[in-house]
Amino acid sequence: MTTHAAALAHIPADWPTDEPAARAVQDGLRARVVLDEAGPQPGTGHVTGVDVAYDDERDIVAAAVVVLDAATLDVVEEATAVGRVAFPYVPGLLAFREIPTVIAALGELESDPGLVVCDGYGIAHPRRFGLASHLGVLTGLPTIGVAKNPFTFTYEAPGAPRGSAAPLLDGAEEIGRALRTREDVKPVFVSVGHRVSLDNACAHTLRLTPRYRIPESTRRADALCRAALREAAASASPPPGT
Repeated sequence: MTTHAAALAHIPADWPTDEPAARAVQDGLRARVVLDEAGPQPGTGHVTGVDVAYDDERDIVAAAVVVLDAATLDVVEEATAVGRVAFPYVPGLLAFREIPTVIAALGELESDPGLVVCDGYGIAHPRRFGLASHLGVLTGLPTIGVAKNPFTFTYEAPGAPRGSAAPLLDGAEEIGRALRTREDVKPVFVSVGHRVSLDNACAHTLRLTPRYRIPESTRRADALCRAALREAAASASPPPGT
């Protein structure tokens, strides 16, 4: 397994700084989301988990990316990045807080990330452009979102057995699925990000949850980004990010 030292993330000079500017960027990029590709086959190549942790008091964000062998779920490579929080907290615009640091971490990888699994949403988002879609469009990588909770959409509870699913609906439109990854345990909420079908996104999610409700990719990235945040917060000052 290859582990990299934490990279320093820098906020691009043209990064949005307020809500109207961020929404305009979403509007401009949303049309580039690709929804007609099946994506990588489950159990092949690599799967990369992405997660982010914040220390708002010190204005620090840490991102982690963990590359897994999709067949064995063994860790192949991992990388982190730290920087300043790139945007204020606004529901529906969280990607703008995270993406510069996530992209910095992805840039450290020597391996092909394969499918990228985000702890959040793809098109299951009020503007159809959550973190997974935003990251997919900017990087060109196939991405999915696997969230712990639904955003603002409705769904019927899926059946109790593992693998049961129910549509996540905005009116009559299916924008994701509530997927049971453990029998009789609360479902996760799967949505397409970019260049993957919803059926395939659910199949990947089930392969990534052999023991726990949350995908192994997310579990491992979560632990890694929290460790990177603790290390960054323990330093005398936040890392540069302007």
